[in-house]
Amino acid sequence: MRLPHRLLPLTAAAAAFPLLTGCFAATDSGASGGGEGKRVRVAMMLPPRSGLSPLSDDAFKLSRWSTAETLVKLDEDGDAVPALATEWQRSGRAWTFEIRDGVTFHDGTRLTAEAVVNSLTEAATAAPKPRILDGVELTAKADGDKVVVTTATEDPLVPQRLSSPQLSILAAKAYKGKTVDPVGAGTGPFELTKVEGTAAASLDRYDAYWGKKAKAPGIDVKFVPDGTARAAALRTGEADIVEAIPVSQAAVLDQDLITEVPMPRTNTLYFNTEKGVFKDASLRAAAREAIDAESIVEGVYEGRADVAEGLLGPALPWAAELRSPVEHAEAGEPNGRRITIGTFTDRAELPEVAATLQQQLQQAGFKVKLDIREYANIEADALAGRFDAFILSRATVLDSGDPAAYLYSDFASSGGFNLSQLSVPEVDRALEKASDTEAGDARRKAIIAAEAAVLAADAAVPMLHERVIQGDATGVVDAAHDPRERELVTVDTYVK
Repeated sequence: MRLPHRLLPLTAAAAAFPLLTGCFAATDSGASGGGEGKRVRVAMMLPPRSGLSPLSDDAFKLSRWSTAETLVKLDEDGDAVPALATEWQRSGRAWTFEIRDGVTFHDGTRLTAEAVVNSLTEAATAAPKPRILDGVELTAKADGDKVVVTTATEDPLVPQRLSSPQLSILAAKAYKGKTVDPVGAGTGPFELTKVEGTAAASLDRYDAYWGKKAKAPGIDVKFVPDGTARAAALRTGEADIVEAIPVSQAAVLDQDLITEVPMPRTNTLYFNTEKGVFKDASLRAAAREAIDAESIVEGVYEGRADVAEGLLGPALPWAAELRSPVEHAEAGEPNGRRITIGTFTDRAELPEVAATLQQQLQQAGFKVKLDIREYANIEADALAGRFDAFILSRATVLDSGDPAAYLYSDFASSGGFNLSQLSVPEVDRALEKASDTEAGDARRKAIIAAEAAVLAADAAVPMLHERVIQGDATGVVDAAHDPRERELVTVDTYVK
């Protein structure tokens, strides 16, 4: 388990909008007659970074387009349910998966145990490994029509790991030397047929899909990093589905066209507990008491976020049900102590969050200096503990859909992302227990106990839980609104 804005002027919007103009013109509709004959036009935020290789973060695009599939999926609680595998059982370090019969890849070849082993072995031996396999030694072998997956140490989360889009199962033709090409190689209801570098992609319905036939004849994707341009595409009808609309743009759109989905992402202030002012637990408590998260939600996020009650937010609905009040140390007196808070510019709201926190902590008696840079230029200093505190927008379930890995990474004494420099035996024991507990209700309770141990130490102050704002045009039916951002266009999605 140890795994390491404000509204732009109209001239800016007008300048950004031509990035999309005409990009869907050639494929606005497919078969005639009936509302389900239209192709779905999607404007996405981030272009591919690794040629749509599933061994990278690009895997989540393949998943959101329903073209690449995994052995298992996750339900709303994060429990594993069947996908390309119909059932599984555990024996110590080994897990045996029954492979679904009657599945074909988009190139017409059959899904077999050997094909599954090939994909998993390619992932497990890749350099670098997919993030979901960081710190995990995994091997796979065929046993008739079954696949046996074995890990070096007992791992209760193997099914959850295998749900990661980074472990999608592709046809043998996808693997060419050190590259992975997913075009025509998935098993999903849509076949990836064309990729235009970092600009666009096209998918067609795969009529031989093993499950329910997709209602839409295809998907046309345009990558549009500029948030103003994406919002304009929704407003003018250039796109049917638009992901990640900026908070600043949401207010000027037709509110009937946008949906706010809680994300498993928490905006958190991490305290340096090893050295400096916040080595003193009473001063961490004083800073915590000075923070008014509600004013940050209203002032910076314009009300489009949720005030945090813990590290885990509403995207994990079971967390609030299990959580109990936490006892904290008594607050001390800041007496003008000087602190430096770091954060980064890559997420547009964080500098504003930092400025608001600066005001709140200065009113409480601290003297606050801000250090704000691009993430690539500040991460090393943050990990080295060169700040008194650091503001981070942090995904809390990572790739397995399970928050234990995030908690261990961020707050265990040997965690690979321990910004708080925390080393507390009670916290380590709670994190170890959460990591080692079998998936299900017992594990969820252990995770909340670990969260409570972290919060009791005042290692971090969770301020708010972010939401993803998705735009769906008037004619869109049944687009997915997925907190984990693994689904977007499904078999049920179509445009009237």
